[in-house]
Amino acid sequence: MHQLTTPREDQPLLTAVTSVGDAALAVEVLELRAKNEQLSQALVSRPVIDQARGMVMVLAPCSSERAWDLLVEVSQHCNVKLRDVAAALVATTKGQELPEAIRREWRRALRRLHALERR
Repeated sequence: MHQLTTPREDQPLLTAVTSVGDAALAVEVLELRAKNEQLSQALVSRPVIDQARGMVMVLAPCSSERAWDLLVEVSQHCNVKLRDVAAALVATTKGQELPEAIRREWRRALRRLHALERR
């Protein structure tokens, strides 16, 4: 999905609306557009995240919730967006290698998971 306006296009909108005297409306429109863009990105990212989650469930093995937690954990420790970690993991099914930082963090996350299970 595409953003309806670009930031450059928002400025005339803001100017037009505020010239009418309704700055609050202009701010709300811009906030709604930003939220819309975030939701659009989430919809695009969701399938690859769900695929990665399924892969983790099979490979770990673990529950869906734990697979989500592992993906989030790796994302945060690598400082890489969750959708990018998921895409990298799914790309391994097509012969691509995981980037070293993500691979290293996956090993750590899986060791922590297995250590918790042994308790």
